[in-house]
Amino acid sequence: MTSVALESAVPAIPLGLPVLIKMAFDGVDLAPLWNELVGRAKDDPRDAAVLIDLSTIAHLQGRPKDRAILQNWALELQRLYRQPPTPAQPSHDGTWACPGSASNCASQAGLTCVGKGRGMRVLAFMAPGDFMANMPIGFLLEGSNITLDMVYVLPGRPLPRPLPEHDVALVAVAESKENQALLRQITAIARSWPRPVVNSPQHIARLTRDGTWALLKSVPGVEIPINARIDRGSFERIAVGDAAVEHALEGGTFPVIARPIDSHAGEGLCKLECAADIDAYLRERPEPEFYIAPFVDYRGHDGLFRKYRIALIDGRPYAVHMAISDHWMIHYLNADMMGSAEKRAEEARFMASFDADFADRHAAALSVIAERIGLDYIPLDCGETRDGKLLIFETGTNMIVHSMDSPDLFPYKRPQMEKVFGAFQAMLRRRAGRVERAVAADAA
Repeated sequence: MTSVALESAVPAIPLGLPVLIKMAFDGVDLAPLWNELVGRAKDDPRDAAVLIDLSTIAHLQGRPKDRAILQNWALELQRLYRQPPTPAQPSHDGTWACPGSASNCASQAGLTCVGKGRGMRVLAFMAPGDFMANMPIGFLLEGSNITLDMVYVLPGRPLPRPLPEHDVALVAVAESKENQALLRQITAIARSWPRPVVNSPQHIARLTRDGTWALLKSVPGVEIPINARIDRGSFERIAVGDAAVEHALEGGTFPVIARPIDSHAGEGLCKLECAADIDAYLRERPEPEFYIAPFVDYRGHDGLFRKYRIALIDGRPYAVHMAISDHWMIHYLNADMMGSAEKRAEEARFMASFDADFADRHAAALSVIAERIGLDYIPLDCGETRDGKLLIFETGTNMIVHSMDSPDLFPYKRPQMEKVFGAFQAMLRRRAGRVERAVAADAA
């Protein structure tokens, strides 16, 4: 299909990423929904909302080619999609309030109501691609009265017009090799945008692994291993002894961590103990370019590794989760947090004491990190070295921040995530409010 002119100015309203991921997370069989949506697409091939949902389900089912085809089809029909506010009603004073108690609202919607606040409209600039292409902003607006309109920016193409009215714009496009051109395109757009723009696109573009290292390597109290780009040929030369890893890592040596460029969630991540391990690794990995970094042993005194996800919102740190494992490569799902009451109890203590303990201990470092990264919202994964430094693994606006965990197993999670979501939503309101105050002052 080929026509931008066929696009509708009215945003399509799909089920959306948060709903579908939550279904998959809870173990719901998505096949019946897939079949229902396919039937709807046959009845109306121009239903972009159905196609974008099918694309999401295809990705969740591990079918990346189908995801791409369905998404491309949807985006040719429509580049505007809407996530409406979660249940809230206008009150007599013009603010918004949940029609019942917070627990009632949560039980009805499967979400959490955050109470009063003026309704607001957010326009998010999005990139085509899989889940890692964009900030999963829908989760961060859970339980809010915020209308989220998402406009997909396509390389070299003008934005669809007209765009929905909005109070603040947000750059949801995450850093990746594929997204660098789009971030430059949005940078040009943002210069004259008539509303405040949250998360500067040029600052997002700097957050490559090597770019993050360059930004943060000199922060006092921080350890961040050098992340060096290396092409396949140079990696092969190290494997056969024709080049030294020390040269690529500015003096660093084996063991090293290797991963393909733009890989996430542990895909292709491997610890190489010596040059002889490189050959076997490259036989398994077809990519032309990689990052390598010195391995840092960050085990605690009990022999366990701990990885923390922190969100910096308007410069202030918030705990997102903590995972504990006897293996250095930690992801929350592989750390058996669900199977260990002891680990969950430690995570609960971490969250309860975060402001007075972890955040206070690393306050100076986190403040400088927030300043150097220069974004209104940025999550980061980190640990602690044995000598007490903040060990930075990676940053990225595409890190998922959610409240999908079972409240029975993780009763401490929902209150903490409400705190994170509330801080994010308050930041958006402050950004929109700055313009409102300026307009009011001009009118006076």
